[in-house]
Amino acid sequence: MKTTTHNRSSERNRSSIRKKLILSGVHLELTEALKKTVEDKVEKLFNHDKEIQRLKIHLEYQAHNSTHHNQFIAKGHIEIKGNSLVVAEASDDLYISIEQLIIKLDRKLRQRSRLRKVKRKQLHAVDIPAEFPKPNQIRAKVKTARKV
Repeated sequence: MKTTTHNRSSERNRSSIRKKLILSGVHLELTEALKKTVEDKVEKLFNHDKEIQRLKIHLEYQAHNSTHHNQFIAKGHIEIKGNSLVVAEASDDLYISIEQLIIKLDRKLRQRSRLRKVKRKQLHAVDIPAEFPKPNQIRAKVKTARKV
């Protein structure tokens, strides 16, 4: 019984990921296995940060005639509240490029989250064009108010 509930929740989670994920291929065909691999790896990013509005992944194949060296490029663009995050990774193997891209995007999201926490905890100087009463003055006013 628990396994069906888990399957349903994972199916709902996967469908919400599909709504936010835009996957495109340049000079290569996106097979079902490739799509499933990308969706599985990207799921970690969506679990990491709920504020992700859209994630674009572009997979590209470049054949270099001069060096006879084929190159796969994976580019990721996370649209999120605030500044967007853009990362690219290239290697000889498409799956390695995808893995390295996800690692870089995850690192960027963690860095963004950490910086937001640091900024929240830092005290900022406030310029108020008024003088604050000294603690002794406040105590004297409270004492006189109690007597009345």
